[in-house]
Amino acid sequence: MAATSSTRRHFLAGAASLPLLAAPGTRAATPAAGRWPAIAPPRSPRIAHAIAQLGRTRDDPYHWMKFVPATGERTRDNLPAPVARMLADENAYAEAMLKPLDTLRAELLEAMLARGGAETAAPAIERDGWSYWSAVPPGALHPVHYRRAGDGEPQILVDDAARAKGQPYFRSTGHQPSPDQRWFAWAEDVIGNDRHRILVRDNRNGQVRTLVDRDAYGYGAFVFSPSSRWLFWIRRDAHNRPTRLYRSSVESGETRLVYEESDPAIFMSVRRTAAGGFIALTLAGAETSEIRLLSAADETGTPVIAWPRRAGVRCEIDEWDGTLVALTDADDAFDMKLLRLDPESFRVTDILVPHRPGVPILSIHPFAGALARLERVDGLHRLVIRGRDGKDRSIAFDDPAYAIEVPADQAYAAASITIVHQSPKSPPRWIAVDLADGAQRVLAQQQVAHFDPDDYRVERLLAPTPDGETVPITLLSRRDAPRDGRAPLLQYGYGSYGVNSDPLFSVAALALVDRGWRYAIAHVRGGSEKGRRWFLDGRRFAKRNSFVDFVASARHLSARGYTAPGRIVAYGLSAGGLLVGGSMNLAPDLWGGVIAQVPFVDMLNTMSDAGHPLVPLFRPDWGDPLADPRAYDYIASISPYENVRAAPYPPLLCTAGLKDDRVAYWEPAKLVAEVRLRSTSANPAMLMTDMDSGHQGSADLKSEYAEKALFWAFAMHCAG
Repeated sequence: MAATSSTRRHFLAGAASLPLLAAPGTRAATPAAGRWPAIAPPRSPRIAHAIAQLGRTRDDPYHWMKFVPATGERTRDNLPAPVARMLADENAYAEAMLKPLDTLRAELLEAMLARGGAETAAPAIERDGWSYWSAVPPGALHPVHYRRAGDGEPQILVDDAARAKGQPYFRSTGHQPSPDQRWFAWAEDVIGNDRHRILVRDNRNGQVRTLVDRDAYGYGAFVFSPSSRWLFWIRRDAHNRPTRLYRSSVESGETRLVYEESDPAIFMSVRRTAAGGFIALTLAGAETSEIRLLSAADETGTPVIAWPRRAGVRCEIDEWDGTLVALTDADDAFDMKLLRLDPESFRVTDILVPHRPGVPILSIHPFAGALARLERVDGLHRLVIRGRDGKDRSIAFDDPAYAIEVPADQAYAAASITIVHQSPKSPPRWIAVDLADGAQRVLAQQQVAHFDPDDYRVERLLAPTPDGETVPITLLSRRDAPRDGRAPLLQYGYGSYGVNSDPLFSVAALALVDRGWRYAIAHVRGGSEKGRRWFLDGRRFAKRNSFVDFVASARHLSARGYTAPGRIVAYGLSAGGLLVGGSMNLAPDLWGGVIAQVPFVDMLNTMSDAGHPLVPLFRPDWGDPLADPRAYDYIASISPYENVRAAPYPPLLCTAGLKDDRVAYWEPAKLVAEVRLRSTSANPAMLMTDMDSGHQGSADLKSEYAEKALFWAFAMHCAG
């Protein structure tokens, strides 16, 4: 599943439509005979398990696969014997089936690593005479975090490689200096379940100590107070929900509860406002927000409600030009408007930017001299800088498809804003944009070995759908690739929670394209590429549109000669797993193969699990099958696991993480078992479970590329 508003992250996903099942021009996927090893797959027992719900009864014969420990985390050691055997057998089968691809996987991994792709170019962030930056040293896999005073010698603050040594899993996040530069904090997950510990370095003597030993939430959920005396942080409860805000003394470790949220449908995040005048606690659901502020003048006080919780109204608040600014969809401003608020009474005093349908405002970035905002026009990013005189200056680029990012934690007093521009054929460039006149200066660019951007072509296409919509597609090809309908193509999609699949630069994608493939991103409904309406038209009772869009995109690429049915491999991650699972059920003979990474595919059972940490939060996105018969019936009609049927399914590769509590291992395990049972083709269905990770793998470059090398080798074996 995912979080909400600016804190929403990738977790679950989507659905299908019957009219496209027998579209002309489709040919069956290549059969398995002679292509895959003749190895018998595991056969999971089907044990009847009747579930009565809202007057409806269903059988979930693989319910036995589900294991939630009474206390603590799921590990290799506490798995029930049948589940442990099932996962071991599935891993052994997948490894044996994929064994012939070892050489190809190694070649792909070597090609990716040879190009580098590490984030070595990011320029330093300036903070009161100090420069802070991170870099992956040549040949290394983890970043090192540095700081330097003026032109002095760099100091190593954190070496992630050293901290990861000996850990079966390691991922760090949230690296940040205190406002007075004395402290440096970060969060680490060494388990794989998104429960972090928070560490603090005393920059005076280099000593590192653990301030929070466990159960902290690391993503946008801890921050130093303006005075640097306190660290505000959010704790996960027993259900892994972020529900409590604490304040810990950085010196003594003394900890106090600041706020506790009782509504399980609310997600929490905390940050300092841009000018450092407040700590802002955002309490956000899928369709609501509440903002509580704690003044820098009263850091140990009680947060005050600046924006009350109202159903159907979302908001984010920051600080600019001596006042507060609110980005909100109040009064049906579905693509957001920007308001000025009085910092004491919190009443609206001015409309800075009115609502403009189809031009969504994505984020705001206040500076002392200007207010920057990131928005979309025709699906592409645009940076707009508003001076204190109220005049706007727009910054955009001519690429057919590109993305702009605004790095966090830029100094409020800075004279320029740093942005990151990239496209599928353009490595990230860090550009300083002068806040006064808009002048641009390239600060750094990611260096990629053995790479010439002129060797590639990026196109932006529009695929028609049966209901008259057009789906944007970003397409990466070799410049000399012919359009003769013979090229294999990998099509990626997500399409949930309003999360966008931006056209980013990817060393991994280049490795695939260099072998004669095309790489496409289908910007289906359910994301927000065309504004909030695009999201709403792929959500809840309209979720089927996401599947229709994904299939329509593949058919359009085939019709235009970029590829052909049966030569397209679908790829989705988390909620994108629902997208590709539903699209596979919708048109099984369209795909040459399907890759579903930690996929949300057991939709009806998961959304009927009130104890799941994210279900209450996402009922507005999917519906509540525990209380609403219409939601039950609709989810039952689109859930990939529930809708596997007798059809010639393509080769299927699913992955899972044993410790994943967002999308648990049993979801893909059930799908794989059901596809094996019902498929009329001889194509394999495989499940690979990482026994040491959760929803994400370890954060090192080799692990990331190795996973992509596996996926690409599978795809090439299916449709190459």
